[in-house]
Amino acid sequence: MSDDPFDIFLVATPGLEQPLAAELRELGWMPETQPGGLTIRGSWRDVWRANLMLRGATRVLARIGSFRALHLAQLDKRARKFPWEEVLRPDLSIRVEATCRASRIYHAGAAKQRIERALHEELGAEITPDAAMVVKVRIEDDLVTISLDTTGESLHKRGHKEAVAKAPMRETMAAMFLREMGYDGSQPVLDPMCGSGTFVIEAAEIAAGMAPGRSRRFAFEQLASFDRAEWDRMRKAVEPRSAVPQFFGSDRDAGAVRMSVANAERAGITGCTRFEQCQISDLECPDCPPGIVIVNPPYGARIGNKGPLYGLHAAMGEVFRERFRGWRVGIVTSDAGLAKATGLTWRAPGPVVAHGGLKIRLWQTGPL
Repeated sequence: MSDDPFDIFLVATPGLEQPLAAELRELGWMPETQPGGLTIRGSWRDVWRANLMLRGATRVLARIGSFRALHLAQLDKRARKFPWEEVLRPDLSIRVEATCRASRIYHAGAAKQRIERALHEELGAEITPDAAMVVKVRIEDDLVTISLDTTGESLHKRGHKEAVAKAPMRETMAAMFLREMGYDGSQPVLDPMCGSGTFVIEAAEIAAGMAPGRSRRFAFEQLASFDRAEWDRMRKAVEPRSAVPQFFGSDRDAGAVRMSVANAERAGITGCTRFEQCQISDLECPDCPPGIVIVNPPYGARIGNKGPLYGLHAAMGEVFRERFRGWRVGIVTSDAGLAKATGLTWRAPGPVVAHGGLKIRLWQTGPL
């Protein structure tokens, strides 16, 4: 396996590039922000470690090579000479995705066909539309860049969350919103509308030093460049630590509480989490130092009458002011009016984040 460095592109949720950059720096990488994510330089071990350890990235793309091509015949010739066999196995099916921008080769479909033909005839791989192994080809300003999706299923799928509530917050987004609130693993965290427990479980895992990718498999495990023994050593080197039991979730829906408990159990963090069925009006401050309240309440984006939601947010704000002195509050919402209905004093809201076709933002307070 070659240790020569290459570009590794970390796909980010639009609007959450900065906390992902901070996470990368914390893990020892020096990222460069680009449209759609961040780039680092590294080896295949960095690819594995990024998939295993990053909480904020959506996927990890290994940029395995590039060349100039001014027309399709040149693309065909250079694609056939590309050293596919160094990273891809001929016994596995492959899917090709291609995009063209500001290039003399402007037809993405034709470019895709040339790459597929090279892979099939030179490497011997089968090309299938539903293959798990994805080769991404980007042609921009006549430069052909070839990347491999080393992740497979999106990194928000940690591998231990089976029960999911309606309109769930993705784990990658939850981790980055926690980071935006200054969470470092030491503070108590409470989510009074916990759904399937995402914020609480992410916070507890961070406190316990758990690798987010510990429970799942990745596409890179099927590459010719993969070293199983080295990967096993890397995974085993991440040893969890005991975490203070200060991660709390509640929800008015008993089914959501059951989901959260089951998900926490699969994640292995039941010892430091507590979930209970509770209305916002009955919410009590836990017996611990002040920490972070973070909540992803209903936005009302698909509801005609938002009136009840304003009442809910007003009641929520009153509970926080009266019972959570010293705590900081974060609310994720697509509606500034709902945030303001809480009556809380907000800092300037965070950047717009794309979430399921909506534009949401994190609103946070200082200590109440």
